[in-house]
Amino acid sequence: MDTMTPVYGAGTLLLIAAIAVAALLVLIIVLRMHAFVALVLVSLCTAVAAGVPVADVPAISIAAFGSTLGSVALLVGLGVMIGRLLEVTGGAQVLADTLVSRFGEKRAPMALGVAALLFGLPIFFDAGLVVFLPIIFSVAKRFGGSVLMYALPAAGAFAAMHAIVPPHPGPVTAATELGASIGLTLLVGVVIAVLAWFVGVYLVTTAWLGKIYVPIDDSVLTGGREADGGDPPAFGHVLGILLLPLVLIGANTVLTTLRTNGTIAEEGGVADAFIFIGQTPVALLIALLVATYTLAIKRHSREEIEGLLNDSLGPICAIILITGAGGMFGGVLRYSGIGEALSDSLADLGLPLIVSAFVIATILRVAQGSATVALTTTAGLLSAGVAEADPSSLQLVALVLAIAAGATVLSHVNDSGFWLVSRFFGMDVKTTLKTWTVLETTLGVTIFVLALGVWAVG
Repeated sequence: MDTMTPVYGAGTLLLIAAIAVAALLVLIIVLRMHAFVALVLVSLCTAVAAGVPVADVPAISIAAFGSTLGSVALLVGLGVMIGRLLEVTGGAQVLADTLVSRFGEKRAPMALGVAALLFGLPIFFDAGLVVFLPIIFSVAKRFGGSVLMYALPAAGAFAAMHAIVPPHPGPVTAATELGASIGLTLLVGVVIAVLAWFVGVYLVTTAWLGKIYVPIDDSVLTGGREADGGDPPAFGHVLGILLLPLVLIGANTVLTTLRTNGTIAEEGGVADAFIFIGQTPVALLIALLVATYTLAIKRHSREEIEGLLNDSLGPICAIILITGAGGMFGGVLRYSGIGEALSDSLADLGLPLIVSAFVIATILRVAQGSATVALTTTAGLLSAGVAEADPSSLQLVALVLAIAAGATVLSHVNDSGFWLVSRFFGMDVKTTLKTWTVLETTLGVTIFVLALGVWAVG
C-alpha cells in the first residue's frame, strides 16, 4: 500500500500517533472495550486526524485490514489445524517428551527455544508460532507454572530469526538496499540470532519474565477437549510432519535464490513446481494433508476428523480479527506518511552511522508497528549515506543488524505480532506489555550491542 504525501510535519504526526496509542490503551485497559472494536475505532479516528481524505478512510482501512488478514489468516488457520491434530493424537506430547528427555527437565524452555531457532530459519514468525503451539502447551502442562516460561523462549526464537536472518523479507530487503552480501548477512545473522536469543530471550525469561504467572489455557487448540487415549505416534513421524513445511519452504528459498543469481534458468517446470509447493501457505496445507492421512485417519473416523478441524477454527476467530485490526491500525499510520515526514529530520541526526540506523529504525517501529516496514524504510533512508561512508562488507552486515535491532524493540498495540502473542497465550494487554514488549526490547537491544561488536571488528 502506497503512502500519501504527509499533510503535517513530523512533530505533528508523531503527536497524533502517540495520542492514538494512548487512546487505544485507555479504551482497552481502562474502559474494557473489546480490542477488535477499539482498534477499528482508533484506526478510523487516526486516519481522519492525520489528514487522510475522509472519503478515502474506509478504503485505506479495509485495504490495511485485508492485507494483514491475507498474510495471517491462512497461516494461522492451517497451523492451528495441524496443531489440533498433533494435540489430539498425542503427537505433541511425544515430541515434547522427547525434547525434554534430551535436554533435561530443568532445560525444557531451552529445548523449546533451540527447536524454534531451527524451525525459524525459513518459516515466518506467525507460521512458526502456530505450528509450535501444541508443543509449547504440552510441555507447559507437563511441568506446570506459568505458560510464559515455555512460550516466550520459543516465540522469542522465531522473532529473532525473523528479524535478522535471510531469507526473511526484512533483512533481505535491508541488505539489498545497503548493498550488503545476503550470504554474509545469513552467516553472521544466524550466529547473532542465537547469541541474542540466549541473552535477550532465554536468560531474561528464566530469570524474570517466565516467573510472571499466566495460567495455561490451550483452548485455542483443544476447545477444552483432551487428547485421545490411543497409542501415540512415533517421534520420527511427528518430527517428519513438522519438518515437511520446513523442507518445502527451504527448497523454495534455495531455488528462488539460484534464479536470482542466474545459476538456474528463470523458467523451468520442475523448479516452478518446487517453488510453488514451497510457498508458506501451500507448504502448511501439504503438511496438514499429510498429518490428516498418516496420523489422524488411523485413530479417528473421517467425520471425527472433520469435527476436530472445524472445532479448531472456532477459538482463533477472535485472534484473526484482532490481528487484522492491529494491521489496520499500523497500516493507517504508515499511509499517513510518517516515514516520509521523518526522513529529513532523522537522517541528519549527527550520530555515528550505526547508531543512526538503530535510532531511526526504533522510531519508525514504535510509530507504525511493522518491523518489516521499519527495516526497509530505514535502509532506504540510510542508503545514500552508506554509499558515501564506504563501509566494509562486515560493517554493512552490522548496519543491517542494527536496523533489525531497532525494528525489533518495543512491540506494542500497533504491531499485529503483539496481538498474536497476546491472544495465543491468553494474556491481557497490560500483561503483554509487561512481558512480550519487554522481551522484544531486550532482544533488540542485545542484537544492537552485538552489531556494535561486529561493526568494530569490521
